Amino acid sequence: EVQLVESGGGSVQAGGSLKLACTASGLTFDASTMGWYRQAPGNECELVSTLDSAGGTYYRESVKDRFSISQNNAKNTGYLQMNSLKSEDSAVYYCAAEPDGFELPDNYCDVLDAVGQGTLVTVSS
Repeated sequence: EVQLVESGGGSVQAGGSLKLACTASGLTFDASTMGWYRQAPGNECELVSTLDSAGGTYYRESVKDRFSISQNNAKNTGYLQMNSLKSEDSAVYYCAAEPDGFELPDNYCDVLDAVGQGTLVTVSS
């Protein structure tokens, strides 16, 4: 059974930084694509960033040059470093992972939320 646990959320002022962590069991990140999603109240689920096992990355336009995705395979933990945070970055953040050969689904926030995942990020202006 795959389990992913996020941590590192919190409250920060605009311009500040937070580093989210995602610890996995039942799956190894070095053979998977890891992704971070977010959803703010009343907004759609957004895929924020992904990192595949070959090191390829994706960032949604609004977070490019501010967020950085990485992972520590020895710890089987993924990270999302978020700098220069803006109020519009406030959301519940979720991590997900799929083994190589499988794609991360769209609109995955509800599913991840239903299994108790997510860490809240609040950015005050």
